[in-house]
Amino acid sequence: MKHAHSPWLYSAGLLALGAIHALAFAPGPLPSWTLPFVDIFTLAVLAKVVFQSSSVLRAAGAGLLLGLANFSVGVYWLYISMHSFGGLAAPLAAGAVLILAFVLALFITLASALARWLSARHLGLPANYRWHLLIAAVWASCWTATEWLRGTLFTGFPWLNIGYAHVEGVLAGWAPVVGVYGLAWLSAFAAGAVALLAGAKDNQNDAAAAITVGAAIVTGLVGILLGHIGWSQPHGEPMVIRLVQGNVPQTEKFDPSRMLQGIESYMRLAALAPKEPDGAPSLIVLPETVMPVFQDRIAPQIWEQWLHIAKERNATILMGIPLHRNLNGQDQYTNSAIGFNASTSLSQLGAATLPMAYDKHHLVPFGEFIPWGFRWFVHAMQIPLGDFNRGAPRQRLFQINGQAFSPDICYEDVFGEEIIRSVRDSEVYGPGANILVNVSNLAWFGNSWALRQHLQISRMRALETARPMIRATNTGMTAAIAPDGRVRAALDPLHKGVLDVEVQGATGLTPYVRWGNWPVLAWTGLFLLWGWALRKRVPGGQQGDDTP
Repeated sequence: MKHAHSPWLYSAGLLALGAIHALAFAPGPLPSWTLPFVDIFTLAVLAKVVFQSSSVLRAAGAGLLLGLANFSVGVYWLYISMHSFGGLAAPLAAGAVLILAFVLALFITLASALARWLSARHLGLPANYRWHLLIAAVWASCWTATEWLRGTLFTGFPWLNIGYAHVEGVLAGWAPVVGVYGLAWLSAFAAGAVALLAGAKDNQNDAAAAITVGAAIVTGLVGILLGHIGWSQPHGEPMVIRLVQGNVPQTEKFDPSRMLQGIESYMRLAALAPKEPDGAPSLIVLPETVMPVFQDRIAPQIWEQWLHIAKERNATILMGIPLHRNLNGQDQYTNSAIGFNASTSLSQLGAATLPMAYDKHHLVPFGEFIPWGFRWFVHAMQIPLGDFNRGAPRQRLFQINGQAFSPDICYEDVFGEEIIRSVRDSEVYGPGANILVNVSNLAWFGNSWALRQHLQISRMRALETARPMIRATNTGMTAAIAPDGRVRAALDPLHKGVLDVEVQGATGLTPYVRWGNWPVLAWTGLFLLWGWALRKRVPGGQQGDDTP
């Protein structure tokens, strides 16, 4: 991209590249097998632009343009929640999405600028393969460090982490070992290697650059081998689980005049007879806030109907519901998931004193808690249940039919480092989870990419933990995911139905569950320090470019 002669074309090209990159995070419109290639190709183009930029500032600008388009397109569905369902005026909703995209793009800006600054003296000079490996590793480390910062700072927003482009493909086998941030590093390294090879014709570095690409290919081959390792073993007996998708429109879900219709619709689906005599579900899972008001505001007659369904189906019911408790004279409000069966009493349901109750720990800014100084923005929207208390990081698991279930609610499964807490054994709560459960309500985002992106994220959590993941959502994607990340079965989005599926619990710890993100952060930090220490050492004693 020769921006010196055509700055508008250069900028448009980077924006288009960012928009294309936004397609890499879930199948549709592109087929799933293309996603890793789209991710690596678009990042390789950015890396080449960064490496060939005449200054750190120009490299930063390239990262900003790609990032702005990437996030504007990738999370466009936030506009739907704010405008269509939140009642925010269209210009304000669109402006909010663009502002968020700009803030998120700053992390790519930082990665691009830092990579250019650390590599400046070594770019464009004849060098051996060690320098090329280091430059590619520095690029990958800059990218991964900023991905981690984006997923951590200010409660974190790790959506569109490039690792999610590799749920399928040669790098997927690395997920149980290094997690999604490790996949991000490997993907960025491959992109950096391709970028160096593309620019090698200008400085006689073809052979050295080819070796770097060869190293990236080796990581893919190792990933294929790792994909054949069984990181977990079956635990207990398989059980049939019913996943319920009610497809209640968001405009009706919290409408007091139509709320009961939605609850009754879910009751009818939960109470359906099994399709086969030996296929009766022993667990029925319903989505987030399937009961959209606090439990102590629900008429006892409604709870009696749910208990009747549990008795009639001889099953445990797991559902999402907001809870109100009074603890030590203080009112507490939580977005929660509860489990109960026919032996559960009305008093336990009404007082939220159930043995199986999980309170959401990682709350969504603006949707579930209000950041300081932004209450005016939340008041401008018409979103209910907007200020919750936070649950503990590790809570008691749901023990059902000899299996330990770990529920998480909607956005929480974006944070792999938090999900693995429930898979590890606990001195307080005993053995870790055998089955992961996500209950969500993505009706806020219509029939958008958010549904497929979230399914892709859940698949990554199954890969990282080697645990089956089951998802019950209001509008999609309701699915059962195998421990190797395969989608075993799924309901079509925006359709009403149930999915009865046999699920086998699993035990055993993957390296990622044992060690979390620490190995990735350690080698990322090591390469950044190495790049900084060697920044003033130029191959062959030649002078490299160090333009700020």
